[in-house]
Amino acid sequence: MTIEKHERWGDPGRLPDDGVLVRTDAEASDAMGAARRDRRDPPVLGLLGGDLARTCGATGDEARLRGDEAQTLPVDVGEALVDGVLRHFVAHVVVRRPFWRGRVLAVMNAQYLGRWNVAPRSHPNDGRLDVLDADPPLGERWKVRARLHTGTHLPHPDISVRRVTGAQFDLDRGTRVWVDGRSVGAARALSVRIEPDALHVVV
Repeated sequence: MTIEKHERWGDPGRLPDDGVLVRTDAEASDAMGAARRDRRDPPVLGLLGGDLARTCGATGDEARLRGDEAQTLPVDVGEALVDGVLRHFVAHVVVRRPFWRGRVLAVMNAQYLGRWNVAPRSHPNDGRLDVLDADPPLGERWKVRARLHTGTHLPHPDISVRRVTGAQFDLDRGTRVWVDGRSVGAARALSVRIEPDALHVVV
């Protein structure tokens, strides 16, 4: 079940012997995608790094994942259909032009994008994706960027924020898509949806 407000999240539990250690969001989504292609349950993932790991409070300490202080958490997983190609993501999908010009679209399952606190209200087990759609003028763009690391860029009149279970987007020519930090090239169409409680992670 997805988490409700003020509910406890997760339970004590160390990484099982067949668990998989991942150091990036891309490694985590690769493990999820491989399990789905093979029609098997995804492995429990030990989070050592990445934006999902930071959102979940991971320390990057491998010994902790195998000790009594470890916590096992259920998390949602996103699905992105990028020009008809299905990809899984655990943290985010980012759509933008080179040098961050023009419209920027961020579909967030995690709270963070690198050092930026992009979606302060996002929770990876609430059954929703936080969609930020922004195209501020140049002067405002620099102000937004300066506030991203603290999450104080929101609310902003040039940034729309929606919390959704699924959405579709038509993209301009030349727009590139990044899935969990990995470029998948330019695209013209993007659909996203959330799969609640699809994965368990250990932090």
